Amino acid sequence: MSKKVILTINPGSTSTKIAVFHSNELIFQKNIRHSSEEIDRFAKISEQFGYRKEIIIRELEEAGIDISGIHAIVGRGGLLKPIPSGVYEVNERMKEDLRNGLRGQQHASNLGGLIADDIAKNIQGAKAYIADPVVVDELEDVARYSGHPAFKRTSIFHALNQKAIGRMHALTIGRKYEELNLIIVHLGGGITVGAHLKGRVIDVNQGLDGEGPFSPERSGTLPSGDLVRLCFSGKYSEIEVLKMITGQGGLVAFLGTNNAYEVEQRVMEGDIEATNVQNAMAYQVAKLIGAMAVVLDGEVDAILVTGGIAYNKIFVDYIKNKTAKIAQIEVYPGEDEMRALALNGLMVLDGEVEAKVYE
Repeated sequence: MSKKVILTINPGSTSTKIAVFHSNELIFQKNIRHSSEEIDRFAKISEQFGYRKEIIIRELEEAGIDISGIHAIVGRGGLLKPIPSGVYEVNERMKEDLRNGLRGQQHASNLGGLIADDIAKNIQGAKAYIADPVVVDELEDVARYSGHPAFKRTSIFHALNQKAIGRMHALTIGRKYEELNLIIVHLGGGITVGAHLKGRVIDVNQGLDGEGPFSPERSGTLPSGDLVRLCFSGKYSEIEVLKMITGQGGLVAFLGTNNAYEVEQRVMEGDIEATNVQNAMAYQVAKLIGAMAVVLDGEVDAILVTGGIAYNKIFVDYIKNKTAKIAQIEVYPGEDEMRALALNGLMVLDGEVEAKVYE
């Protein structure tokens, strides 16, 4: 069987990651950094489309990658409407929603599918896809209730990495992901904890701007009454309050940095405040793991911990000490979203799964 050439594209707020795979073999990878001066030239994220696409094409050419031989391009999915897990072929409806963003919100990941489609349409036989975007929604109906009908819980989480880690763990123990009950914890710039019931994430905290543990730059769940009073205090604008919640919350607010590794070093040097804050973040993660165990009726095959902060042994050990009685804990530090995107594309090319239609 001939190898399939797959290009993956993952735009972030200050970087664009690209990789090329021959089936499941990585042959090229580049993390393209964007300075604040470059990004600030654009009033909207959607306006960065041409700039980022040109850089991608140039990097591929300089690496000697013949784009005419690409079979599939898989972009990071952005803020679309809620959809089931899976691989989706980019279509006109999706592109419209990626340009507009969920509820009018914009994130750099929205550019992934747009750029993938634009490159693919100039390559004979190639198609563009996205896989397991952050808006994957498999919540049980009971999990959608908040405490007031004006508010509805939504599913926005690290679906791509959580699903990939779930499948990888299942493979290592000779089982199928769809046979297991797992609690999967993604520890990154945002933190999400998902209850995976035999292949479906039936409950998860809204990790973008809503709930759960605080993280390097997000405030997580806040006392509702205090938040309302702050909003109407006249001291802050709407934009300033939103930044408190996402971008300037969490470690940034407490310690002045969103660099979790820097905080870890401060803890190791005996910084009391850094230690207290890091412990509080780990405590909140552990508490949510306990809640997700209840969601799964206490029947948990394993707790999987992943993401960049999973390299922090002190942090992970705190979580282990709190949750070890729930289930076996396995740590998969870091994240390999580029390979996850490629493997999803490969499953479509090999006919293992059928690409879904975004409607």
